[in-house]
Amino acid sequence: MIIRQANVNDIDALMALFAEARATIAALGIDQWQNGYPSLAVVSEDVTLNRSYVVEINGAVVGTFVLILDGEPTYDRIYDGQWGTGDTDHYVAIHRVAVAVACRGSGISTSIIKYAAEVACSMGRSSLRIDTHRGNAVMCRMLEKHGFVLCGSIYLENGDHRVAYEKILNP
Repeated sequence: MIIRQANVNDIDALMALFAEARATIAALGIDQWQNGYPSLAVVSEDVTLNRSYVVEINGAVVGTFVLILDGEPTYDRIYDGQWGTGDTDHYVAIHRVAVAVACRGSGISTSIIKYAAEVACSMGRSSLRIDTHRGNAVMCRMLEKHGFVLCGSIYLENGDHRVAYEKILNP
């Protein structure tokens, strides 16, 4: 398994992963990532800004995620709780995690979380933060399995509600 920054040659594979993830989420009756999100423009911007990563197995892209290293505006305010590390900017945010259906349960999410933690620690950051739809029980279980703690709620720029998790690190 290899984790590397995504490049423009990966965009088609990323879009296919997101389409598969949208279908999985829709089948659960959750409105997260529906209506074409993440769009080609969002994915392309992530790649251009060097914040998109891919997970490869035998040369095939089987997973993806985004690391935001310079703060996430929607995390500036948390409701019904608080961040474990307080309202600081000493975190790395993880977004747009997707794993190919055929590879789920094979340790890819563990590798993604470990990689993100290594990046955060190398930067002296004290935590990882992530959010998801409250109905996305699979994602919530995965986060809790990897040591994330439910901290409260956040609202996306479009007003959608998300549950917010944080994993405190030892940099």
